Amino acid sequence: EQGYGGMSVSEMKGHGNQKGVSEVWRGKRYRVDLLPKIKLEIVVSDDAVDKVVQTIINESQTGSIGDGKIFVYEIANVYRIRTGEQGDAAI
Repeated sequence: EQGYGGMSVSEMKGHGNQKGVSEVWRGKRYRVDLLPKIKLEIVVSDDAVDKVVQTIINESQTGSIGDGKIFVYEIANVYRIRTGEQGDAAI
């Protein structure tokens, strides 16, 4: 809805501060250390980073453990294979 090109969504497993859960199944206790998570990868121009980060926070923050983290990386360059475009034009 914000007008950015696209994103990749990956289903992941992992744990942060919540450290997994302990469940009982058929009378035996099992510990599940890896919890289901979603990883979003979004590449935007430098001037859009703060707005995208704030949008993600506004739409997903519950205040509970498990809300997640946002990592911001520098991207050296982007190449669109189909057209040969690079840099911001390829985003």
